[in-house]
Amino acid sequence: MAYQDLQHFIQDLNKRGLLHSIDVEVDSYLEMTEIADRVVKQRGNALLFTKVKNSNYPVLMNSMGSYERMALALGLNKLDDIAEVMQAFMSLWKSNAGDGQALKDYFPRKIDIDVMAPCQEVIEEPNLDELPILHSWPQDGGRAITLPLVITQDPETGQQNVGMYRLHVFDQRTTGIHWHWHKDGREAYEKYRRMGHKRMPVAVALGGDPALIYSATAPLPKEIDEMLFAGFLRKEPIRVVKCVTSDILVPADAEFVLEGYVELDEMRAEGPYANHTGYYSAVDDFPVFHIEKVTRKMKPVYPTTIVGQPPQENCYIAKATERTMVPVLRSLLPEIVDIHLPLEGIFNNCAIVSIKKAYPKHAQKVMYGLWGLKHMMYTKMLIVVDEQVSPHDVSKVMWKVFNNIDPKRDLVLSEGPLDLLDCASNTAHYGHRLGIDATKKWASEGHTRNWPDDVVMPDSIKTKVDERWAAYGFVK
Repeated sequence: MAYQDLQHFIQDLNKRGLLHSIDVEVDSYLEMTEIADRVVKQRGNALLFTKVKNSNYPVLMNSMGSYERMALALGLNKLDDIAEVMQAFMSLWKSNAGDGQALKDYFPRKIDIDVMAPCQEVIEEPNLDELPILHSWPQDGGRAITLPLVITQDPETGQQNVGMYRLHVFDQRTTGIHWHWHKDGREAYEKYRRMGHKRMPVAVALGGDPALIYSATAPLPKEIDEMLFAGFLRKEPIRVVKCVTSDILVPADAEFVLEGYVELDEMRAEGPYANHTGYYSAVDDFPVFHIEKVTRKMKPVYPTTIVGQPPQENCYIAKATERTMVPVLRSLLPEIVDIHLPLEGIFNNCAIVSIKKAYPKHAQKVMYGLWGLKHMMYTKMLIVVDEQVSPHDVSKVMWKVFNNIDPKRDLVLSEGPLDLLDCASNTAHYGHRLGIDATKKWASEGHTRNWPDDVVMPDSIKTKVDERWAAYGFVK
């Protein structure tokens, strides 16, 4: 099912009994965060705050904070199906290189010039004080826009990128943009600088089809337009319209669009900001986003999210990313069977991988292969198990880790890039990663003792018990 916009998604959640509306006044300073944090940890519904203190706009939170709602957002029956969707997309993308026909039905589509874009029903001077922007945690440096679709253009090719980077609000017209060194938005920024430009146009969309919101976080190759992938997910192209102040194309069905620019020689201290590790990120200098115009719907809804100790909404978004990564990783490392990113590891801190082991030290080859990939280079702990072990069965994985390893032989320390938000390393941006080879060891790997046989019940006994289970007084 393709949702036309965020409000269409809200209506569907409400119809399915997956939305809780809060109709008493709530403060966007800390109070909303406390409510949302409790609800998501109780595996509760999406939240719609209809009366927000000092703002005229309702707020949507936790809209994708469950496996069911995440699947709905992407038009899937179950979240695991996104792996097949990603595989189909990548196959078409590869065949698309020649004539552009394979994906032609999903490219962003500009709306008719005579049609008013919903996101431009109102065009006004910027005043971020009017938006119900969260101040999430007590020691945050200020309010932050946490679910933005930050849209930039390559200054040479004109190709657009849609990424999600928090925006620390400085005043009514300016914010910081939290562009890490290794992000595509920062890469475009550096290219503008090298080419001698003074300014870089930027647009920030809030809302739109939830498939597009997800796509802004997806691990897509740099050359793939996130709006194209969103169109493929929803089986309909994303409608786009040109900004009022620049040539950037923005989703026509967004709730709000912030149009402006970044001065390429201007940096400003941003933070601190509470992150998913449970600590406040340090204050650091980042580019400054100057807002020239705000365009919006006549009656928009403001979408936002929080980060903090898992589970949070971003954990479920990360689960969708995990499933999309499987076919991509298999295409590069065919020995990979499956991968699991535990919620507690939040994106970067732990990955469990099962492989078809074919030769000595195969697990180490997979570790270095994954650390060499853009979307896996931050992974602080990599655990590799045999194909018979499901990475999603964490209890069984830990059983193998505790019993299958010799620390000197099977632990790998690698120095390399780390997430800027990682505060455990002695240095920012880089540190040490740990690989754990929990596969069964072979003699050719230096394990000279005989590895004992696995304790496995014969299939004949399993079948007999299955057939007689009810006779024993158990319910299947």
